Amino acid sequence: MAHRSEGEHVLTQRATTLVSIVAASLLVILKLGVGLLTGSLGLISSGIESSGDVVAAALTFFAVGLGGRPADFDHPYGHRRAENLGALGEAALLLGGGVLVSVEAITRLVNSANAPVIHWYEFAVIGVALLVELTRMSVALLGARRYESAALRANALHFAGDIAGSLAVLAGLLAVRAGVHDGDSLAALLVAAIIFAAAIRLIVNNTNALMDHVPAQTRTTAERAIAGLGEDIELDRLRLRESAGRYFADVVVSVPPGQAVVEGHRAADLVENALEQALPGSDVVVHVEPRRQGLDLRDRVLAIALSEPLVKEAHDVTIFEQRGSSSVSLHLKFPADLDLRTAHEIAERVEQAIRARPGVGDVQTHLEPLELPLAARAPDDDADARIGSAIEQLVCARTGSAPQRLRLFSTDAGHVLFLTLVVDPDESLTDAHHLAGELEEQLRKQIPGIAEVIVHTEP
Repeated sequence: MAHRSEGEHVLTQRATTLVSIVAASLLVILKLGVGLLTGSLGLISSGIESSGDVVAAALTFFAVGLGGRPADFDHPYGHRRAENLGALGEAALLLGGGVLVSVEAITRLVNSANAPVIHWYEFAVIGVALLVELTRMSVALLGARRYESAALRANALHFAGDIAGSLAVLAGLLAVRAGVHDGDSLAALLVAAIIFAAAIRLIVNNTNALMDHVPAQTRTTAERAIAGLGEDIELDRLRLRESAGRYFADVVVSVPPGQAVVEGHRAADLVENALEQALPGSDVVVHVEPRRQGLDLRDRVLAIALSEPLVKEAHDVTIFEQRGSSSVSLHLKFPADLDLRTAHEIAERVEQAIRARPGVGDVQTHLEPLELPLAARAPDDDADARIGSAIEQLVCARTGSAPQRLRLFSTDAGHVLFLTLVVDPDESLTDAHHLAGELEEQLRKQIPGIAEVIVHTEP
């Protein structure tokens, strides 16, 4: 569907450009024909400008067709910069026409050439030209805004210059009729100035686009969008490039080192969404790294431990603060089949790196194997019912209410219990955790065969 929509956009843009070619050709015939017939340099200069527009519109026609092609192996960012190249071609043609008009107008002024004879149909040609130019400028502007096309935007700019040029020619004709001998030549020079201004603007805008220049305001908008995501997502690098109205963003952000891969992926999604809202139509690639700056000691300990590839988990980080020094303990989990010598060497590196932090005096690690999946045996309904009843009685005696959920698994190591308790929502997390810990100990001591208890507390 996306490719069909893009194709429809290209067809519409090319149809718009074809209309411009036809309109420009009509104006060339009218302006050059009447200008050569009457000797009006103003009309001739305006005709030269329109003839340049015919060629420029033809360039745009092919540039839009090429720019609408999807990205491929050789052009990973697509072909939309063909429109910028087409716009530069238009600028070159405008400059050439402006030079020709300027030379002829100055020659006439220096040689005091005779003023042309003004006829009524010259004003009629200017009137038709203004009507056509207003129409095609409106069409080009609508297309440029709808499809964010640099080539159509360039055409609209040229058409606005054509309108100004036609008005200048009209003023020159009126001046000649009023008795100003050089009015026509002066009008031609004004048309040339308009041509030069349009060409220079096109060159600057499209050269900046081809050189990957990004306006400061655009970069600030993108940075603010990322900053608005909160302190957990820190921008390290932002690279933007614009191609025919669409931005491509290469972003590196850092997140707390203790975040899981899923959380890091969510952070990347948030960055993508924020930039797409700030710069609509953007193509965003985000790389997530663990943060290295602005971390507290706990985060630094986690970052050091998880930087070792064979450390699969780091948990139970505890910091004991003494006078002028801190002692750190943490649990490290390794693959279950890893030999003790290798695990010990890794733990030594982790401890040494943590001790190198300012204010850390001692580090103690606890080495654990990563748990393997356990096979659960088929349930024994009668035995499970008896154990479940005993568990419910113990929980009621301790908390005053039955557990919300209770489930038993039978494994080779014994019973594994999943227990969910409802706790007062105003209770602190510390107190709720303390309650869960006490229940775990009681259940292990008083219920035979309990190997593991996992207590979940909820309000």
